[in-house]
Amino acid sequence: MTTPTRPDHVSEDQLFDFDMFNVTGSEQPAEDLHEAYARRLHNDAPDVFYTPRNGGHWVITRHDQISEVVRDPEHFSASEQQIPRIENPPVFIPLSLDPPTNLPYRQALMPHFSPKNVKALEDKIRYWANRLIDDVEKQGRCDFTHDISSAFPVSIFMELMGMPLERLREFRELSDRFFSTNEQAELHTLSAQIIGIMTDLIETKRNAPGDDLISYLLTVEIDGRPIRLDEIQNMCFLLFLGGMDTVANATAFTFRKLAQEPELQARLAADSTLVPAFVDEGLRCFGIISTPRIVAKDCERFGVHFKKGDMVLNLLPISGRDDRKNPDPHSFDIDRAKRESLTFSTGAHLCLGHFLARAELRILTEEWLKRIPSFKLAPEYKPSYRMGFALALLELPLQWA
Repeated sequence: MTTPTRPDHVSEDQLFDFDMFNVTGSEQPAEDLHEAYARRLHNDAPDVFYTPRNGGHWVITRHDQISEVVRDPEHFSASEQQIPRIENPPVFIPLSLDPPTNLPYRQALMPHFSPKNVKALEDKIRYWANRLIDDVEKQGRCDFTHDISSAFPVSIFMELMGMPLERLREFRELSDRFFSTNEQAELHTLSAQIIGIMTDLIETKRNAPGDDLISYLLTVEIDGRPIRLDEIQNMCFLLFLGGMDTVANATAFTFRKLAQEPELQARLAADSTLVPAFVDEGLRCFGIISTPRIVAKDCERFGVHFKKGDMVLNLLPISGRDDRKNPDPHSFDIDRAKRESLTFSTGAHLCLGHFLARAELRILTEEWLKRIPSFKLAPEYKPSYRMGFALALLELPLQWA
């Protein structure tokens, strides 16, 4: 390997050349990004390895080791979320806080993302699904990423937050730029832009509160005191990035798979009770977010010496492709008796939005197949991806009769 010199505490056999911004190690886009990603690392790399790229960091590739790391804040802290490390890294509340400090903030948000509240949102979710399908159904084709998946969950999220819907494309572009770079200056600039936008919204809601999440956050108490402005800003920063990006990308990858499976389309269109299993299989196969940790104190795990200050990247997007947890992991099988993944992480930082994400993908699938029961990839389709902390499918041209 011609990359920079390895640290003294890293042995030669623990090195592997991995760049999170080119996860397959190839100059050519893979037909199936997740499969190529998982096959490369699960077949060729150690379960835990060190890459000197992007500032140098550890990478955890297997389900059980990832679960152990993210459940151990004493040794693996969530307090830094940027690789390579940068000065004054962004703070995402509650994601950047280790337990028990994160708990009051999670408790403040939980009611808005509970199964009961998500159930109450179903009519709104179904409305947005049909409104967007209305715009494309008669055309016989669409760019699914632009016309549907980047607009559907984002519109629901923006309404939930009380954000102006006419700025959807502007906000999506900001989140895409944030997840596309690892340059310190650009990250700071983008962070300031996003926090500035959210601060303007916070002040607007402070003066004229409504029935939305930002207005609610202004009333929250943390440990018996009023929540501070910087805390609301950092909570909204995290909600902005998650709401603009994650579900949109998981939806695009999952629908690309569905477009390649006419028999599966027919099964789901004929029996909507199968759709939840389809959603769960899509989320197993097509995770989006990898989660970093910083080593808080020296420790030995998995035959590796982790040194305080080391960064660790946990590859949640390929956790469901681990053949030790899911037999035949690259087969898309809605009839699996059991499926395991860490797409939404686990433990103290389990994604609060996972009930909403599942409901959105389920309802969109139901409504789409009612109106467009048979569709396929357009002939001009060529895969193109964004890689890094958050995977994205950049285009998805679909067509139907």
